[in-house]
Amino acid sequence: MYKLLFLDTETTGNTPEDRLCQIAYTDGNKLRTEALYKPTVPISIESMAVHHITTKMVANKPAFKFSLEYAYLKNFFTDEQSVLIAHNAPFDVGMLKHEGLVPDRIICTLRVARFLDDESKIPSYRLQYLRYYLDIELDEQVTAHDALGDVLVLEKLFERLQKKIMQKLGKTADEAIAYMLEISSKPSLMRKFNFGKHKDKTVEEVSKADAGYLEWLLKQKMENEEAEEDWIYTLKYYLGKL
Repeated sequence: MYKLLFLDTETTGNTPEDRLCQIAYTDGNKLRTEALYKPTVPISIESMAVHHITTKMVANKPAFKFSLEYAYLKNFFTDEQSVLIAHNAPFDVGMLKHEGLVPDRIICTLRVARFLDDESKIPSYRLQYLRYYLDIELDEQVTAHDALGDVLVLEKLFERLQKKIMQKLGKTADEAIAYMLEISSKPSLMRKFNFGKHKDKTVEEVSKADAGYLEWLLKQKMENEEAEEDWIYTLKYYLGKL
């Protein structure tokens, strides 16, 4: 029996130097936690404009490492049945690793959603986009880009993805979770460009017609390896570099 934890972070920015300033997590049942922290680096204006967490709001908050939430997560990750669930999990996991927390079993709902969309019908895999694209209904009103609000959407998205795997492949609930863990354990293979001069074309067809563009894009993505793992994997795959 797996022990699930749905988690989201809000951060000072999206570079390797940035740190979390808010965390929220639930267990899909009674546990529901949300808290602010004083980060070791300033919150960028760009980030404030997204999550609306200001420097004043965290001025008197504890550092994450000295919080009850840190202690809870550290203990949770030692459990062999624990599974961390996040959307675009590499980002949140990266933030946790900066703080010394290293989860072993991770489900990335973004990677699972992309994997299951084998015909590339979904234009975007952002959490809030999927919420409305898949017509996910919530039991309460939530605020987008608020950590707890995103976690509540995450719970429902996970349920939808798990159910699809169970129905499509005839798996039990636990077997579906194991399948999602497998999908999440490696980078996604991107199927289609949703940006640039080859927008809406498949990566495969571009690899045959304009391999130089893939070479150029790979070089750009390599400059930010931590955030571009899926694209780096995809480009290397189609360039025969794996």
